[in-house]
Amino acid sequence: MKPTLCVVLHDVAPATLPACERVLAAVEEVGDVPMTLLAVPRYHCEPTSSTFVRWLADRSAGGDEIALHGYTHQDDGVPNGFVDYLRRRHYTRGEGEFCDLAITEAMRRLIAGVRWFSRQGLSLRGFVAPAWLMSPGTWQALRWLDLSYTCTLRQLVLLPDRRSLVSQSLVYSSSSAWRRQASLAWNAALATAQRHNPLLRLELHPHDADHAAIRHSWQRLLETQLAQRRAGTLADAAERFRMQTDWDRLGRDTNFEELGNEQQLDDEQHEHRGQRAYGRADRHVARIVQAQHHA
Repeated sequence: MKPTLCVVLHDVAPATLPACERVLAAVEEVGDVPMTLLAVPRYHCEPTSSTFVRWLADRSAGGDEIALHGYTHQDDGVPNGFVDYLRRRHYTRGEGEFCDLAITEAMRRLIAGVRWFSRQGLSLRGFVAPAWLMSPGTWQALRWLDLSYTCTLRQLVLLPDRRSLVSQSLVYSSSSAWRRQASLAWNAALATAQRHNPLLRLELHPHDADHAAIRHSWQRLLETQLAQRRAGTLADAAERFRMQTDWDRLGRDTNFEELGNEQQLDDEQHEHRGQRAYGRADRHVARIVQAQHHA
């Protein structure tokens, strides 16, 4: 892969929109960068507004990718023991929605999110779980949905086969003074350590433009990386990675005429499988689980 930079904005929702717009304005001060915006359909169970949907549509029309970022962004399960309590109530502040879901519940929320995107007329290619935390049930559910990729803190993962590209996220913590100082040093070191990595992910949150030191740090980092890397969305990076790994598998002695015919057949089969799997998963969840949060 040609060296790529993905700038990702988390927690995009009506409640966070003013802060998100401050982050986007700070990005635009550095350059014209296609962003991946991680949208939450029912952030903390609150309904979305037509104004917010129009805003997303405008951003998409301008070249940004809109990806699914959970459904409510809330972990409403019960922690299992003290360590799990610390992880789910303090480390993630109760927002690791998919960290401990069984396949049926994960599927129910994922399908609700997919349907929400469809109703809004928004293209959907990727899913990123809140705090990047996914239970085994969530990974199983993702196999049944027609999505191109997901991400963990350290990897970009193609779906459904889970081929992965190592890419440690650069992410800031702005909740306290000591966390902000630690973030500055950590991300500077991490960016240097990943200077030869084919993909670098700069992951921003709504309040990352509110503190001058944090904002100036990631703006400098962004400016430096834009001089060395091609900026693109996560969906773009996933597609280039998929093409590169497919090419590596095929080797150099492939008959290109046969390859074209096989690729057309593969595309038709993939589309059919995706539609069939989606319908089967939808019926399965509808039969087993009664929805608690209406889309």
